[in-house]
Amino acid sequence: MENQTSELREKIRQHFNQIPYPNNPVETSPKNDLNLLYVYNIKTPFYIRNQTIIDTKGKVILDAGCGSGYTSLALAEANPEAKIVGIDLSEESVKLAYQRLQYHGFHNAEFYPLSIEDIPKLGLEFDYINCDETLYLLPDPVLGLQLMKSVLKPDGIIHTNLHSYRQRFYFYQAQELCQTMGLLDGSPGEFEAELLRDMMRALRDDVILKQKTWDDEFDNAPASALFNHLLQGDKGHTVKEMFAALKAADLEFMSMVEWQHWELMDLFKNRDDLPIFIAMSLPELSVEEQLHLVELLHPTQRLLDFWCGHPHESKTFVPVYEWTLNDWLMARVHLHPQLKTPEIQKDLIDCITQERSWSVGNYINLPIKAPVEIDSAIAACLLPLWEGEQPFTSLVERWLLIKPRDIVSLEPISYQKACNEVQNLLYRLEVFLYVLLEQVG
Repeated sequence: MENQTSELREKIRQHFNQIPYPNNPVETSPKNDLNLLYVYNIKTPFYIRNQTIIDTKGKVILDAGCGSGYTSLALAEANPEAKIVGIDLSEESVKLAYQRLQYHGFHNAEFYPLSIEDIPKLGLEFDYINCDETLYLLPDPVLGLQLMKSVLKPDGIIHTNLHSYRQRFYFYQAQELCQTMGLLDGSPGEFEAELLRDMMRALRDDVILKQKTWDDEFDNAPASALFNHLLQGDKGHTVKEMFAALKAADLEFMSMVEWQHWELMDLFKNRDDLPIFIAMSLPELSVEEQLHLVELLHPTQRLLDFWCGHPHESKTFVPVYEWTLNDWLMARVHLHPQLKTPEIQKDLIDCITQERSWSVGNYINLPIKAPVEIDSAIAACLLPLWEGEQPFTSLVERWLLIKPRDIVSLEPISYQKACNEVQNLLYRLEVFLYVLLEQVG
């Protein structure tokens, strides 16, 4: 068994030495990819877990399975003044990762040609561990989780993912076909990819495997098949297997990363007219059971992408939708760092001056049913957030200056009503973490 594991590890190492992943040019930067930075900014998961705002300065972040360093660069861009440590099995990938961060001016970064099994050799503890597109390649994902946990600080967070067996079902059939054809016996390269393309081109268009796993992308760039049909060591998992692995590693599930994709209620036409099975069982369903139902009903996500951490480290807090007026009056409001750009600020000012609604989804495009559209008048309350965090009360006072009277009755707007209107605005934004709310005092 150990020999088989070593042989597979060597195949994976050779695979990514030959074709480092991702294959973005070194000069390409994710700094304008706000969706990616929104996920890679560690303030996002720390807020989800504890409703607290952390400072990224001085934090130590491990990129386990860093590949060619594009994820490491995203982590550096999203987390100013954090230290980035990257490891990867592939020596060629590590070289590219180092060159990439140096090219973009991030010098507080180190890279080592190490496997995840060798993480303890670093002799470091980490505030955050990113293990993206790697865990599903390990012979034993539980061991990988345990090793990451062993170097995670008590209040640290792990971001990792597994390939979804249900969403990639036909790709696993394609990999079995490639195995049968002998294309996975060594380290597949462009020659094997061309042989696979010849096979797919020769099949009728109505052949199921071709329908489900082959399109113009693969036909025009057969090397793409190296990371799908010809991917060494690839394994799929279900939601139940994901939770079983976390339990075996003694880690606590926090949240799916794209949690908006995993809302069970969003799969139904009418939330007020649910099938009797769902309506009766929903109050008793655990998070695992709800995610399992989504996976069975609508397996659209390639990755089971999640955050986790040490058990019992989550702090208790009152959800924003349960806040009293006193809670709001003690709150401070932060704009999510990925929205805090001069370009977005200018767009907001243009919307205000032209009396157009402001759509936050233009910048961070989350998978939600309808974009968050904000009336330009009340959106003007948000402008001070580009200068820094603001007390909730100062945003209310700003709103009273903007709209001092009811436009129908011409009576002065009460402070209570102004509070309610700003609360509603911030609640709509906080649901998607466009703003982060912090209790003080």
